[in-house]
Amino acid sequence: MNAYRDPKRYSWLLSLLVPASLVVGPAVYLWRHQAWGLWVPVAVTYILIPLLDMLIGEDRSNPPEDAVASLEADRYYRYITYALVAAMWPCIIFCAWFVATQHLPWHACLAVVISTGMMGGFCINVGHELGHKRTVLEQTLAKLVLAPTGYGHFYVEHNRGHHRHVATPDDPASARMGESIYAFALRELPGAWRRAWALERQRLGGAPWHWKNEVLQPLTLTILLWTALGAWLGAGILLFMLAMSLWANFLLTSANYIEHYGLLRQIAPNGKPEPCQPHHSWNSNHVVTNWMLFHLQRHSDHHAHASRRYQSLRNFDEVPRLPNGYFGMFLLAYVPPLFFAVMNPRLLEAVGRDSARINFQPGKRERLSERYGIEDRDHTFS
Repeated sequence: MNAYRDPKRYSWLLSLLVPASLVVGPAVYLWRHQAWGLWVPVAVTYILIPLLDMLIGEDRSNPPEDAVASLEADRYYRYITYALVAAMWPCIIFCAWFVATQHLPWHACLAVVISTGMMGGFCINVGHELGHKRTVLEQTLAKLVLAPTGYGHFYVEHNRGHHRHVATPDDPASARMGESIYAFALRELPGAWRRAWALERQRLGGAPWHWKNEVLQPLTLTILLWTALGAWLGAGILLFMLAMSLWANFLLTSANYIEHYGLLRQIAPNGKPEPCQPHHSWNSNHVVTNWMLFHLQRHSDHHAHASRRYQSLRNFDEVPRLPNGYFGMFLLAYVPPLFFAVMNPRLLEAVGRDSARINFQPGKRERLSERYGIEDRDHTFS
């Protein structure tokens, strides 16, 4: 029997183009002094990539299970994520230097804030992949790559909070049916911080102000980086770092919003939510964005098997499915009426119009049930 050869093996190298592409705008500006060029990375991300996802379509293929062990043991895939950690710190520092030293109109500054924030969001995605792994090196690199955008608490909150409470009303990182992304952000962003801090307080026996606190470790790196940039480039650069970090963090919020929108785990006889299954997450197999985001869009398998590495994440046929890749879905989410028009019918189809499987926004259950004809049924959990 021939050994399995991953057909996507070399396509993952395309992820290395992400930080490179986001410094193209500043590089072109330094060469030609054309401010419009700073918007090119933004247009590529929010226009070209959703179009390519739509045109190229989906890849639903899976590696054979008997090849997964060797596939996950292949260090080639890890080296790509390691290289990205090494690349993104200098890229963010370069963008900070660029803003501080060039006389840019306001719209050009805005473009660099958004594009650098997108790089910061990519940092969080790489930190997500690394943070789920059990090696000390990968966990350390996860904290390192989360630090530039001040989102180091994600390492604690996501792994020990979100994965435990996902698709329940108790999870600030699971969106509810009828909840706009803006209402979700106001709940999720502070909720994630509070949960991370509470988890570390509990782990450290009620004394969180300790060097072992895994919220404070990356936060210390954030403070050191921002202080060094302020000393080098002037205190005004801190406004840029804050703005781009807010956009990076909002991109993570955008991903959280679409990944579990409206889905609800049922309560088992023991009073606890049922185990997380693939159908408790929205999935997408759109090729281009999956290449960029290390199969983050195969979210169903990720939540069911959190330690599984990106190269071996699987597609499942009978799971809720998004109509586009993440960046196209982000644009849709930013216009709530359009998002609801597209996603609410898909949600109802995914759950069989069963209200017991829907995570409703408080105060909207009755109105949504009446509008969409959602059924209340008697359930026996099995």
